[in-house]
Amino acid sequence: MTAVTTERAGKVAEVTLAFWVLKIAATTLGETGGDAVSMSLGLGYIVATAIFAVIFLVLVTAQVRARRFHPFLYWAVIVGTTTVGTTMADFADRSLGIGYPGGSAILAGLLGLSLFAWWRTTGSISVSRIDTPVQESFYWVTILFSNTLGTALGDFLADDGGLGYLGGAAAFAAAIAVVVELWRFTRVSPAGLFWAAFILTRPLGATVGDFLDKPIADGGLALSRITASAVLAAFMVAAILVTRPRAGAHGAG
Repeated sequence: MTAVTTERAGKVAEVTLAFWVLKIAATTLGETGGDAVSMSLGLGYIVATAIFAVIFLVLVTAQVRARRFHPFLYWAVIVGTTTVGTTMADFADRSLGIGYPGGSAILAGLLGLSLFAWWRTTGSISVSRIDTPVQESFYWVTILFSNTLGTALGDFLADDGGLGYLGGAAAFAAAIAVVVELWRFTRVSPAGLFWAAFILTRPLGATVGDFLDKPIADGGLALSRITASAVLAAFMVAAILVTRPRAGAHGAG
């Protein structure tokens, strides 16, 4: 292993079962937290997006400038992408009247453009080869678009698709299971499978979050968004303390 790879491996979390548990918790928190600020506090999608965007920019700047892996900072940036992604997607889908299919298509295009630009600029989108600020910037932009897309996809399948929140969560869980089997039994690019799983965990968390805080008449449990967000945040803090995430590469190939 080269010195450059070793240095970069110290900036990202090792991909383990605990990583994916934290990722799903972060995406669920992003849904309930985003809704808490935009809906429960009555600030609306534009103001909530502006607030979360500022928080995300501060956190991601600190992450890119950091010289080593800080688990709480890393996961704070992940949560930052999910909260701003929630309000941004809701604004596009609902306030702008684009609708879930249109919003999903636009965000999928932005995600594809981000990956293409990343590949054209650096020659690779492998997350095991992120060793410069430019590559890390592309990495976080891609995560932001993937988490925003996940919000729109989750709403599309649960609402327009008629599956409901639990049905939508089950569908995305099944899709993630397929990705896991491909990783175990095929030679499909680990980097591609990582991004597929990363994208799919977002709508899974989004539908679970909607199930927790949406009205009973809409198929939810009508739990307090603020309370649910606090519980999820506490769970993430406890999980980080217990599992003590180590630095590691996000895949290969």
